[in-house]
Amino acid sequence: MSGSAAATGSASCRFAHYFVVCGVDTETGLEPDDGAGEAFEQSPIRRSFKSKVLVHYPESTDRNPFNKDAVNMLCMPRGLSFRTQADRLDPQFHSFTMSFDDGTRSYGFVHTFYEEVTSAQIITAMQTLYQMHHVEHHSGSSASSPSSSSSSASSPSTSSMDSLVSSLDESDAESLAGLSGCLGCAGSFDPARDTLYVSKALCLFTPLPFLQAARQFLSQLHQAVTSHTPPPLPLESYIHNILYEVPLPPPGRSLRFHGVQGPIVCQRPGPGELPLGEYPLGEAFSLLGVDNMVQLLTCALLETQVLLCSQVAEGVTTLLFPFQWQHIYLPIVSAPLNHLLDAPVPFMMGIQRRDGAQRSSLHLPHEANLCFVDIDKHSVEAPEDLPLFPDQIELIQELSEVLLRFGLPPQGGTIIKPNTTTTTATTSPRLSSLVLEDLMEDRRNGNLGGEELAVLERLQALARRCGGGKMSDEGKTLGHVFEEEEEELKAAKLNIQLREVFAGRFAAMFGRYEDFVIHSAVDLDSWLSNREASFSFDKGSFLSVQPATHLHFLSRFLETSMFSAFVDGKVISRWADREPLQQLFDNRLERERLYDTDEEESRNCRYRKCTSLFESAQAIERRLLKADHTAIHPHLLDMRIGQGRHQQGYFPKLQADVLAQGQNTNKWSSRVTASRRSDPKRSTVTEHSVENEQRQKHTFVRKNLRQSKLLDSSPQAVTQTHREFVDGLLSECRLKTKRMLMERMGKESVELGQGEANITGLQENTLIHGLCDLLERTWGHGLQLKQGKSALWSHLLHYQAAQGKMETPAESPGGSNGLDQRTPDDGTLVLRGTLIQDMRFIQTMSEGLSEVGQARAWIHLALEKKMLSQHLKELLKNQELLRQLYKPHAFLLCEEEREQFLFHLLSLNTVDYLCFTRVFTSISIPYRVVIIPMKKLSIAMATVNPWVCVSGELGDSGVRQLSKNTQEIYFQCKNLGRLSTLQLGQENSGLLAKCLIDCVIVYNEITGHTYKFPCGRWLGKGVGDGSLERVLIGQLVSPGGEEDAGRWSGTPPPELASPSQSVRTVLGSLGGRTIQEDMREAANNLVKHFHKPEQERGNLTVLLCGEGGLVLSLEKFLLHGFKCNRLFQRNVFVWDFVEKAVVSVETADQMGDLQGSVLTKGPPCDSLCHYVNAINASPRSIGKEGKFQLFVCLGIRDRLLSQWLPLLAELPLTTRTYEEGALLRDRAAVHSLSRIIRTLDEFTITLETALVKGVDL
Repeated sequence: MSGSAAATGSASCRFAHYFVVCGVDTETGLEPDDGAGEAFEQSPIRRSFKSKVLVHYPESTDRNPFNKDAVNMLCMPRGLSFRTQADRLDPQFHSFTMSFDDGTRSYGFVHTFYEEVTSAQIITAMQTLYQMHHVEHHSGSSASSPSSSSSSASSPSTSSMDSLVSSLDESDAESLAGLSGCLGCAGSFDPARDTLYVSKALCLFTPLPFLQAARQFLSQLHQAVTSHTPPPLPLESYIHNILYEVPLPPPGRSLRFHGVQGPIVCQRPGPGELPLGEYPLGEAFSLLGVDNMVQLLTCALLETQVLLCSQVAEGVTTLLFPFQWQHIYLPIVSAPLNHLLDAPVPFMMGIQRRDGAQRSSLHLPHEANLCFVDIDKHSVEAPEDLPLFPDQIELIQELSEVLLRFGLPPQGGTIIKPNTTTTTATTSPRLSSLVLEDLMEDRRNGNLGGEELAVLERLQALARRCGGGKMSDEGKTLGHVFEEEEEELKAAKLNIQLREVFAGRFAAMFGRYEDFVIHSAVDLDSWLSNREASFSFDKGSFLSVQPATHLHFLSRFLETSMFSAFVDGKVISRWADREPLQQLFDNRLERERLYDTDEEESRNCRYRKCTSLFESAQAIERRLLKADHTAIHPHLLDMRIGQGRHQQGYFPKLQADVLAQGQNTNKWSSRVTASRRSDPKRSTVTEHSVENEQRQKHTFVRKNLRQSKLLDSSPQAVTQTHREFVDGLLSECRLKTKRMLMERMGKESVELGQGEANITGLQENTLIHGLCDLLERTWGHGLQLKQGKSALWSHLLHYQAAQGKMETPAESPGGSNGLDQRTPDDGTLVLRGTLIQDMRFIQTMSEGLSEVGQARAWIHLALEKKMLSQHLKELLKNQELLRQLYKPHAFLLCEEEREQFLFHLLSLNTVDYLCFTRVFTSISIPYRVVIIPMKKLSIAMATVNPWVCVSGELGDSGVRQLSKNTQEIYFQCKNLGRLSTLQLGQENSGLLAKCLIDCVIVYNEITGHTYKFPCGRWLGKGVGDGSLERVLIGQLVSPGGEEDAGRWSGTPPPELASPSQSVRTVLGSLGGRTIQEDMREAANNLVKHFHKPEQERGNLTVLLCGEGGLVLSLEKFLLHGFKCNRLFQRNVFVWDFVEKAVVSVETADQMGDLQGSVLTKGPPCDSLCHYVNAINASPRSIGKEGKFQLFVCLGIRDRLLSQWLPLLAELPLTTRTYEEGALLRDRAAVHSLSRIIRTLDEFTITLETALVKGVDL
């Protein structure tokens, strides 16, 4: 705050910025509110008319310019409402928030009441409208019976039901309840017998949300108007006082100022307390219940689109601390702003259906990610797959305990009526003593001693027993005043305790968030220039230390704009002051760590209740019961004689010259100004607004639109708003696809052994969920014709119907799953399905999916097939359908932006996803298996009778027998997940039944994934290692692969040759050092595998048995220096040596030759012999290579391999079998190898069933 404030204080330190009166303009007359969506079938008395801002003071302020149209819409969102004496005329109160371009906010509080119409012009206009309506109504119903005509007139029309309002007005439904009778019973108007009333709104704008004080001040103004006796001073005095002479209370203090009827106390939280938030949370919890409120808050935190009641909206935002809502926020949506329901961005808006319309009658283009709060039914309709809030059960229990302490039921459904502003007493005597008034005022200020306070308490009890008694003709009873004060204090204490519970939850979840903030830039400008390409928060590391039950919620919350803005604020705090909310949160975390002596115990404790509930409530209670400061009393202004005259029931025409600016006529003004100047704490508001100018540098395009633009309902502004929505969707698509590519490429580098993991499977699902949400919002923008809740699926269904009309029976695809026709005899694989065929498969899935679920499944499938961009491009080719479904401003009708959108989606084809396979695990998938022999020996397949068994992450297919003289099989089974191994065998054991198998190809006909299982070895007796069964390790070749579809009949490329062939090819050129490095690398990959989070781990079988795996590395080690390889130039197998070693051990043991050896009989020898004999005794004919593979896998699993290797090295057989320089004869190499393998003993290794089938060990 500047020190050179005027005598009446600058606008930044005043309690209120503006006072506004809205109502009917008698000069312009009645103007129908075209945006209300009402039908002319309604009686004019029930229609809405345009309201106007009649007066506002002051004219404008420097930092908060007055927006007349926006204020008018927010003050009277339904426009003008007319009533007669037969209707309820209860005043209403609501609040709203206005955001300015510099980031500051102003809070509006509105008191709406009904005032008698005295303008003959308005009365005549209403009478004329009613007579026209009456004539049209009866002429239109002359052909029908009177009963039917009256009922048709009373039933709300479609357009009326679609209109959305913002304030809770129960009088509508009650006054319309009698419409089933004659037309004259309700909605009629006759100036001869009826008195016409029209709504008028008094509004107060404040820089902080002083809801209770503003409500009392406006209510007292209205009471003064309706009073029989005039107020002590003209109303201008009270309005001038609150606009120019009442300051903001200092932080941590309370302030008393005077309204028309009595003193009003407001308070402001201290530096360490939660920000001011007086919105009635108790009412929200009573209406919806604890469970629904937690669900609603979860939706807000995950930035879904939220439609709810205005007062609930304001309350929800106070529970988000320390985070702030970053998107469209309109607690009140008036009829001219209904186009904002079409906004394809997250929003929080307050609406209400008119005249009891059903939920289904509301035309909401976005419902896939919509949270709909129905206040009347006390229910919350949340989006599908909404994760649970962390520790939700314990949180609900703690909130329920808080509510029960205040006498409120946690289950909801209770309607709490606000305290009425007037009370009628019938029997009690009058208590009009000025002494009593002074006592009450002293009690509020805490100036009563023990004796005086005891006397007042006895008077209070007496007043309650007697019913009070009226203090004045229009005043309140003494007992009622005390009750109101106690209720206000109770509501304030309940508010702060509920908010403290949620603040404690966020402190528990993000207590160590600073440890994961990444500070990579050297200055603010470099950080801003690389903002999109850099990461400011280590999400993977943060999630890795969170409880597993919290991950689903946290992984999605970390992707929200509110969390990004929170982290950005932390990064920017290196170069600028921290945001007030962030600074408060950080200070609370530091204080909690300071007092938390046993950090280890607190970390292990799953749920800790909030410990500051009563401390926070006591601070509120102390400030409300004893005012720290008293503002200047209202005083007589320099007004002309005759002005400010009281006329009961009519709000007077205020004198503009005394309210347009502050007057320095009060001798107490200088005292207030001096105190303001001397208090350095008061400078926070101005300093904060100056700081906002510096912080505007990091306001990104993706952030919310300016509220000032959103509140402009002119056609040009609406067009510009939708234009910005289109640009925002395109920008969001670019950022999301870029993020998905960066994360996925990082994961693929990990799978290739090139880096550390920075993403989990859960995070990947979160990013894909965000992509689904983006597509739904894009397809919902400008949508005017929709089936079901999903905008995208609705478009697909319309496209399917249009294509069905054009298809002829001959063109319809064959197969039960709508797949392309297969031609197995030509050796080609099935082509990927088209858009329609993918839709048909989704529709036949036995998952019981909703429209939203089907749309997400279709997106997952198209993304996995790398066909998402292509499918959507095909969908959008039907221009005629697009024009039928969408309004002209829709994103999908903007050709240039649409093409760029599809281009960004096309970039996702550069990475592989298994999102459909891993999410929809219980569906049935058709697979095709093709056995590819070596080309020159392909005729040998006629002599074998092969079978296959395919295994994946989710199970195996079981043994599938191929028909004789065929090389492929087509079968359908439960989703196997990502494929890992394939067992290939044959039943015929004759000498002629043999074939050299090149590879086996497995094709997923739904996702289009192609898996190749290299073999390169013989299958048959008397050739190779004599194996009749092989376990092959698979690799994903291509997620689609039309280009590879016909390649599987020839010789494979050399890089896909079988592992054993590769070993023998390079064996002669490999030195001992290279082999040892390969062994270390293979073991290191296994160690890294087990140190990753479980959801990040790849395929263990590949690390054990695949190319570069432990089995092949050990085989190279044992083949090094093998004499037989040089002598006979024939294929040798390590298993031959292992078998001979076991025979030599058993023979030497029987003959006693081991007595002189260092290797005495013991567990290693016994286990080696036992395992080798068990493998040889297996009924499976897996050959020598398969047996050695099984030998290594079992030894690793049972932690025995590190004991067997030294034993084999010390055998006399080794000296005879290996050359002098062989690695197995090098004690240092064997010792090093044993030590490497021993590092794997700490891990629990689970082998696939395909590897150990038939061996009972």
